[in-house]
Amino acid sequence: MLILPAIDIRGGRCVRLVQGDYARETVFADDPGAVAARWLAEGAQAIHIVDLDGARDGTVTNRIAVEAIVREALRAGRRVVTELGGGIRDLAGIEAWLEAGLTRVILGTAAVREPDLVSDAARRWPGRVWVGIDTRGGKVAVQGWLETTDVDALELAREMEARGAGGIVFTDIDRDGTGRGVAVESTARLADALSIPVVASGGVHSVSDITRLRKAAGSGIEGVIVGRALYDGAVRLDELMRAAD
Repeated sequence: MLILPAIDIRGGRCVRLVQGDYARETVFADDPGAVAARWLAEGAQAIHIVDLDGARDGTVTNRIAVEAIVREALRAGRRVVTELGGGIRDLAGIEAWLEAGLTRVILGTAAVREPDLVSDAARRWPGRVWVGIDTRGGKVAVQGWLETTDVDALELAREMEARGAGGIVFTDIDRDGTGRGVAVESTARLADALSIPVVASGGVHSVSDITRLRKAAGSGIEGVIVGRALYDGAVRLDELMRAAD
C-alpha cells in the first residue's frame, strides 16, 4: 500500500487547511519543490499534489510550484508516482500535465459537472485519469469543497468506473486536517463496490490508521494520503511506510 505525502499549494506555498476551510490555513513552507525533495529523500514512492487555488477558481494557478515538484520526482532516480488535482477541467489541461511528467491527474469538479470529460480522457490516457470524490456527510463536494452537491459518493464512483476512470481518491472532508483518524469503514465500503483501486485521504494521525487501512486493503485500497500529521511531526514517513508494507 502506497503512502502519499500531500503537498497542498496555495499562493505558491505549501499549506494545510482544516476540513477544506480556506480561512483555517497553516503555512508549512514557502518552497513546495523543497518539500517534495524532503519527502523523496526520506524514501517516498509517491507524491499527492493539490492546487487549492485551482480547485476553487477552476484553473491551475500554481503551475511553477507544481512543475518544481514534478522535476524533483523525475530527478529522484526511481519511479515515483505523482498525481495532481485542482483546477484541471479540460482535455488540453490533462494532456499538458501528463506530458509535463505527471503520472496521473485527478478530476473532481469536472467529473461531476462534465462526466463526458472523464470518458474522453480515459480513452486517450488509460489508467492515468483518476477521479477525486470528496464527501461531506456522504454527499460530494466540488469547487474546492466550497459547494456540497446532492450527488451520492457511491453512485458517482460507480459511474466514474463505468466511464473508465483509473481509480478513485476518496476524501472524508469532515476528517481532513483534523487528526481524528482515517475513515476506514466508508473507504473500504466504497472500495468493495468497485474493481478499480481506491486511495484514502483525510484524518490520518498515527501508524494505527495505516495498520487499519492495510487490513482492509484487500477491498482494493491502494494507498493513503497523509498531510498534516507529517508536517506536524505526529508521524514519520519511514514508520508509515513500514506499517504500509
